[in-house]
Amino acid sequence: MTTVTWDAQSGAPLYNEMLGYGFVSQTGAQPARTVHTASIRSNGAGFFISEPAFEAEKGHESDNQNNFGMAFRIKAGPGTYAIRIRTTSGADDTIVSISGMQTSRLLGNTFWDAAGLLPNKTRMLVNGQEWNYSYVNGQQFIDIEVEPKKINVPVGIEEITLTPVAVQPRPAGALPTVFTLGDSTVKSYTFDEAPMSGWGQVFNKLFDPKKVKVVNYSQGGRSFRNAYAEGRFNDLLLAGSPGDIVLIQFGHNDESEDEMRRYGRGATEEMYEYMIRNVYLPAIRARGMVPVLVTPMSRVNGAQKPDVPYANSFKKRRFPDLMKKIGADEGITVVDLNARSVEFYNQAGNAAVTAMVMSLEAGETPGKTNDGSYANGHPANKIDGTHYKETLGKQFARIIVTELGRLSKQGDPVAARLVGQLRSDVQAALATSDWSTIYPEIANDIRVGENAYYRNQIEKLLQLGVLHKDAHGHFNPQLAMQTREFTAALAQLMQLPSGSLAGYADGPLTREVMGAIVDDAYHLKFSAQPKYMTDYNGKTVVPGMPGYDPNLDTGAQGAMYYPLVNWARLSDTADISKALIAKVKDAYELGLIRSEKGIERGRMTNGRELEPRAVVTRAKAAKELYFMWVLAQPTRMENDVLTSMRARD
Repeated sequence: MTTVTWDAQSGAPLYNEMLGYGFVSQTGAQPARTVHTASIRSNGAGFFISEPAFEAEKGHESDNQNNFGMAFRIKAGPGTYAIRIRTTSGADDTIVSISGMQTSRLLGNTFWDAAGLLPNKTRMLVNGQEWNYSYVNGQQFIDIEVEPKKINVPVGIEEITLTPVAVQPRPAGALPTVFTLGDSTVKSYTFDEAPMSGWGQVFNKLFDPKKVKVVNYSQGGRSFRNAYAEGRFNDLLLAGSPGDIVLIQFGHNDESEDEMRRYGRGATEEMYEYMIRNVYLPAIRARGMVPVLVTPMSRVNGAQKPDVPYANSFKKRRFPDLMKKIGADEGITVVDLNARSVEFYNQAGNAAVTAMVMSLEAGETPGKTNDGSYANGHPANKIDGTHYKETLGKQFARIIVTELGRLSKQGDPVAARLVGQLRSDVQAALATSDWSTIYPEIANDIRVGENAYYRNQIEKLLQLGVLHKDAHGHFNPQLAMQTREFTAALAQLMQLPSGSLAGYADGPLTREVMGAIVDDAYHLKFSAQPKYMTDYNGKTVVPGMPGYDPNLDTGAQGAMYYPLVNWARLSDTADISKALIAKVKDAYELGLIRSEKGIERGRMTNGRELEPRAVVTRAKAAKELYFMWVLAQPTRMENDVLTSMRARD
């Protein structure tokens, strides 16, 4: 035990590298936070300070505020520590932070994933004036920061105990784990966010579950800075064992121009490099775990002209280049998803790429963004080229695994280990470059051009086994959908009784018949309106609310689920068969069908022509079936279904 004393002439002892402890005037956080030393006092039992004023940025008080206070620095190398702090003041008056972490995020019961399957098991525990936290340090020091909650109320430190904690080997019989950590482009999504997906959501499907576990710690809006500050990274490390691998992809939110806010997402290139070299890599290594860096994929320009090639979107802050340099310097495996993504976009072409990113039109999904329902199109009134659908998530997962295979052949031992943990058929796909057995839902005629317009919906319905390809591997999206095939698929998707939708003559499906069929299905399935119609209709999720993702904040307010054009304003309802008009009207007013004439991808707009006698193509039928399938799913369940509807029975 070391006793720290206050000197009547010099005051509180300032940090001394030789002694290895002392108070500092700026914390080691990114960015550094100013604290005070001159006004620290001692009563013999501890050190305390009071502050006459606080600082906070107007409009951003929750993520950029400073109550000053004190910070005591202890020289401590990378490793795991049990930290106990006894304060001179109670928790009602005191904030205790560890090396720039956000204490408010560490105190409650939180989950790291959208579905609530991955709880934070590493909370800060407070009992009276005692604070305890388990912390994995990557820097050469630990800062104990104490701030007052109230002006002119003294707070302080009586005692600090740092106890090194030995890393425990993996329990006997336990599988090794591959962790993925990233932002919204890696995140695992729930059904209420459909059709958005991250590559981390489908990445695990490529691995042999008998050899390895794959756990996704990713969440939207995260960067190197705030994934650390909220305790996400720390909890991941404490959940792992020696030999476990951590794949990290950050860069999109690190581009945010809030780098000087205390709990902002953004970073300068210098801050980005510091977080990787001095926080992440040494902490991972201290746990005996293995880091792998994944460069962030390039954003897609939603307004890209068809004849203009795609280019790397990281032009101002060249984070992918910096990540590759750090990897080379540190001997870290780097998967260059950034470069491979641009190559893939240019190979696929504008029409196919636009279909795979979050380019939404009316009637495509009942899911939501921060600003309410997606049902009438994207509330941002643009094609969102940062986020994407599952069809592109699978391609990114394939690209990452392919890169690991290439690195393995070049002698990279970490890549070789990951390749060895893949399913045997995935290893075969790597060897032959033939992925048709891994993704049999990808039809030959939906990969490029206009036939790719509803690629995501078509792939999902083929994956679920409710629609099928022909003998040549084609889906034939422009052919007419047959009524019997549509009713069978809809009944299976919504788990309706066999034959419940059989009262319609077979033949080419028309829009009025489709409207009547989905109306029947809706009333058979639901006794009350599902949450997609109610909870997300016109509801805006604002900062501070559960589920808020700053990377999805479009600035729109209260996007609506129900059609923007009411029934009376439709121009061709007189053309609807008298036998079907009541059901078609009900389906339209319930938001189950919309006009297909006049809608536009990336716009919140509805048309005024219902076209009741028009024949429904297989592509348009897939759009409708996908909408109804999502509507029937629990909103907060992870959108990660098995390959066949029959497998769920």
